[in-house]
Amino acid sequence: MKVKEFIKNELSGWGKCERIIFPLEILLIICISFIIGDSKVALVSAVCGIMYTIFAGKGKISCYIFGLTGTMCYAFIAFQNHLYGNLFLYMLYYFPMQVVGIFKWKKHLQKEKQEIIKTKLKPLERWIFFAITFAISLIAALVLKKTGGASPFMDAFTTVFSIAGLILTIKRAIEQWYIWIIVNGLSAVMWISAYFNGSNCFATVLMWVTYFVLAFYFLYTWTRDIHENTVK
Repeated sequence: MKVKEFIKNELSGWGKCERIIFPLEILLIICISFIIGDSKVALVSAVCGIMYTIFAGKGKISCYIFGLTGTMCYAFIAFQNHLYGNLFLYMLYYFPMQVVGIFKWKKHLQKEKQEIIKTKLKPLERWIFFAITFAISLIAALVLKKTGGASPFMDAFTTVFSIAGLILTIKRAIEQWYIWIIVNGLSAVMWISAYFNGSNCFATVLMWVTYFVLAFYFLYTWTRDIHENTVK
């Protein structure tokens, strides 16, 4: 596929409101970041992260291009703020899984829209998945507490739930958005605390708050799309 054709496919299927609101969100973060003199790495991480979430929510495979770039930037920021759980997550898991996601999604694209075919877990699978994720989060929190990491419980839960969320993302399962609502909400609180403790990361705070809102939006759109496909 040629580059022009690929870009055209990735920009197709967007609603009028999405074409206006999504770019405005990114522009707002850029403007605020420059006004307050925020870290440039935090800004790049925030913009790439939001672009990843938006394109992933639309089921566009190009989300992984932004994901790989944002992953490197965010890992650096986590290292600066001693959030070791997030650092290990992004460098040792998130980065390679982004690459895996590209190949997995490529096999399940709708030919017409060039968007992924969305799925959902069976009820029993859903309960088992969430129970295991919660249990591992508690264990990870105790480990991080012994290593002296900042906000061990918050760090552990965002780390483990992010791992679970990415697994569901690659599986194209709607349950990922429930995970991301939890992760993004906790992460927003964690980075707000870091900001008020002197960290130059306001763009990162805005990024996680935006993620939180987008997770609710895409939960709604995926629910609608899956329902429509089921009816058909």
